[in-house]
Amino acid sequence: MARIIVDTSAIYALLDRSDANHTKAVELLKKMREERRFVTLTNFIVAEAHALLLARLGHGLARTWLKNLRWPVEMVVAADEERAKEIIFTYEDKTFSYTDATTFAVMERTGIKTAFAFDNHFLQFGFTLYM
Repeated sequence: MARIIVDTSAIYALLDRSDANHTKAVELLKKMREERRFVTLTNFIVAEAHALLLARLGHGLARTWLKNLRWPVEMVVAADEERAKEIIFTYEDKTFSYTDATTFAVMERTGIKTAFAFDNHFLQFGFTLYM
């Protein structure tokens, strides 16, 4: 079964009803469940998403999201961080964040080709967005 990595952009869209991608995110999550897709995220995405939720939607929602998180978490390892730096330094024309780059490294390492995301950086790096 193909794995899908869940990005912070999708997590935020799912939780913020005023987000422009909220309706699409909810539809895609339903579709993933119906297709029994195996989703995962990284520990860096957990940290980034929690910080974003905390800043924009408040500590209560951020805490509840973290408490109820049931998706498996793939740990970023030292080699992923080294690869992330390589990605950032190689793609000087891109604005990949460190979390983006570590996610790309994890996706390469684990063979994940698709992301549930509303972030075009995944496309720029050559991955597919779940639609």
